[in-house]
Amino acid sequence: MMQRIRTLTARLGSDRSGATLTEFAFVAPVLVLMLMGLFDAGFQVYARSLLHGAVQEAARNSTLEGGELTIEELDEEVRDQVQNIIPSAEITFERTNYASFSDVSQPEEFDDTNGDGECNDSEPFEDLNGNGSWDEDRGREGLGGARDAVLYQATAEFERMFPMHGLMGMDKNITIVSATVLRNQPFRTQDERPAVVGNCG
Repeated sequence: MMQRIRTLTARLGSDRSGATLTEFAFVAPVLVLMLMGLFDAGFQVYARSLLHGAVQEAARNSTLEGGELTIEELDEEVRDQVQNIIPSAEITFERTNYASFSDVSQPEEFDDTNGDGECNDSEPFEDLNGNGSWDEDRGREGLGGARDAVLYQATAEFERMFPMHGLMGMDKNITIVSATVLRNQPFRTQDERPAVVGNCG
């Protein structure tokens, strides 16, 4: 009896027929996770490219005089293009206009009398956007007028395609942003933007 047990144990110890399956059981979870990560990253690149192309087209069309589409219709075209691929995407839009390209995303100028690098202590500043307070961005909301530079930005948020975010400590949602700057067509004289002097709080 003992001899038969030893023989059976020796045969089982030398049997390699199930080794591949066992090894695959260890490797498979890592492999699947890597594949999901690659697909997720690839889809993000595709979604970003899709949004960027749609924003570029809408921005060009919105700066033309006598365009057939309104701002709302242009935004809806961008939304349709993105949601055709990502139905759950929530898309928001923002247009900010400036007197020139060099003004884009620049703060309003102020006289830093106390030298601390901040607009405070009633220091005078140029209120270029006319809202009565100093801002880190001197732009005005909206499309602006003739010859104005316009920063057009679209933000899309959607859930990841693969349920891997919990395992890897990532957010459930992906947020992508696309922006472009174009100048409105010179179909009339550019409006003046007189700088009103204000005081920092």
